[in-house]
Amino acid sequence: MNIRSVNIIAAIALILGAAVAAQAMIPQRKLGKAPTQEELERMIPKSFGQWTYEPQVRMVEPPGSDTLSKQIYNAELARGYRDPEGRLVMFLVAYGASQSDRLQLHRPEICYAAQGFRVERLTTVNLDLGDGLPNLPVRHLLAERENRQEPITYWMRIGDTVATNAVERQVLKVEYGLRGYISDGALVRLSTVGLPEDQAYALQTRFLKDFLHSVDSETRRFLIGDPDRALRGGF
Repeated sequence: MNIRSVNIIAAIALILGAAVAAQAMIPQRKLGKAPTQEELERMIPKSFGQWTYEPQVRMVEPPGSDTLSKQIYNAELARGYRDPEGRLVMFLVAYGASQSDRLQLHRPEICYAAQGFRVERLTTVNLDLGDGLPNLPVRHLLAERENRQEPITYWMRIGDTVATNAVERQVLKVEYGLRGYISDGALVRLSTVGLPEDQAYALQTRFLKDFLHSVDSETRRFLIGDPDRALRGGF
């Protein structure tokens, strides 16, 4: 066997070895069971405490989402809730069983801008949910178009960890993947129209406290993860 043949065989062996190693590194284990659309709708109550369901609400959503739904499994829910004073909080959950760019489209920075809104005043805050619940890092921003001002609160749950921006989301995807896990995720968004920013964020925080204390632990984990199982907590 000449040197050229030996080199060819060695190159083939290296390519096959690299292919096997790459296949072995592909995450195989899923972190969570994906809810169906019907299960998601049952998980999220239509009324709780003093909050009542408002069916006549049209929310801002990504353009072309119906087409994407046919390509990638996902469950989505959008509802409006009113407090006893009639103030409205719009609530949206977008779920991906396997992380993809679909949740990226639901990020308000992208979603609202695509609908012609100006997006500004992005800040990250840590909400104290009280009564034994962990603090929740969220993103605040203001979307404006003509006479409509819409203060927004949102976060992304990746596996059992909360992320507030795209960089954190990508880092978590990689970290879970390196440990052999396919991370699921949910984006949760709240918004209010017709109130000044400070009042809108205060109302959204009250809504979140009432909501998260009214649902069972499984639903809470679905929305905000579990710090005891989170990746950076020793997962």
